[in-house]
Amino acid sequence: MKGIVFTEFIDMVENSFGERVMDDIFDACTLESGGAYTTVGTYDHRELIQIVTALSNHTDLSVRDLVISFGKHLFPRFHAMMPQFFEKPRNAFEFLKTVHGTVHVEVKKLYPDASLPDFVIDEKDERTLLMTYSSHCPFADFAEGLIRGCIAFYDEDITIETEDRNTPERFVRLFTMTT
Repeated sequence: MKGIVFTEFIDMVENSFGERVMDDIFDACTLESGGAYTTVGTYDHRELIQIVTALSNHTDLSVRDLVISFGKHLFPRFHAMMPQFFEKPRNAFEFLKTVHGTVHVEVKKLYPDASLPDFVIDEKDERTLLMTYSSHCPFADFAEGLIRGCIAFYDEDITIETEDRNTPERFVRLFTMTT
């Protein structure tokens, strides 16, 4: 997992809960990296799981809620860091349809070692978009947070229904979005 995810999560925790809480979280974890992350580094995704779990234990907030909140927080940060991906899409559905075929392609050019999830899009009609997340990492809640952040960014009224379709090899979640 790219370090930018770690550094942005740490920033969110420090801004939301304080630097002392982040220090306590690091103290509660056994991290191969020692908790030293750079935005361009690559780290084991299990370290983020460990950090989020420790934060959940510390705050009594669920891991799911924390990860969704992080995704919602990160979406506008991605806009600030990579505005070129936002030039053409005029709404959330248009943006979400670009994630796998455009955004992830460009991310792979910048970070060839990045391990990205797969997204399959099925546009049922102009009001319904199906998006299937598939990954070897258990971050469907993170994807959900990013989707919710996208909807908020475009200030749209879209409902999301989710259905987990995990297999022994992959974490899979179907997102059904309706305007």
